[in-house]
Amino acid sequence: MKALFTSLFFVILVSTSVAQINAITDTGEEVVLYDDGTWKYLNDSLNKIEEIPVNSTLFQKSEESTFLVRSKRTNVGIWINPKHWNFKKGEEGEPAEFQFQRKGDDLYGMLIAEKISIPIESLKGIAINNARSVAPDIRVIREEYRTVNGLELLMMQMAGTIQGTKFIYYGYYYSSPSGTVQLLTYTGENLFQEYEERIKDFLNGFVEVETID
Repeated sequence: MKALFTSLFFVILVSTSVAQINAITDTGEEVVLYDDGTWKYLNDSLNKIEEIPVNSTLFQKSEESTFLVRSKRTNVGIWINPKHWNFKKGEEGEPAEFQFQRKGDDLYGMLIAEKISIPIESLKGIAINNARSVAPDIRVIREEYRTVNGLELLMMQMAGTIQGTKFIYYGYYYSSPSGTVQLLTYTGENLFQEYEERIKDFLNGFVEVETID
């Protein structure tokens, strides 16, 4: 099932319940919106399941990423190049365990780690809903499964508008028995092409680490 706002703009007409909303697209088709970030046409003949593609490339961390920022919530970390990236712990009560900024750039990142294990499919819907709370027009531009440093995860790229500014979110979503992780980057839509390789280099530092007793 396509993620909400993949390619259509919706006008909400009637709220039928807490779990779903009836709406129409800009082409006049009736749809049902669900809280998990998915939607479907009321006309079943229009519903087509699209599987998320798998990227066969094996992604690896850069040799220049020499400093490990390690989560205390679950057994993951991210290798960064300390010459290029600043980081700090998230504020008390904030979802992000760590916040990052590329030095000299308007490029930001965050690591959100939780001990609860959530299936990737459900995590995708949660991520879309969270993004929609600050960018109501959020849409998924691209998604695929990847293998990063031996870990199978979901890559998702989203675009939306926050207070009149167009942003791109590009992140990795990972789940295992030890917990759930969102490693996200974000920047202005006009800067994404310039920063894309820096973003990929940052995200590909994501690893699992051994637990410490």
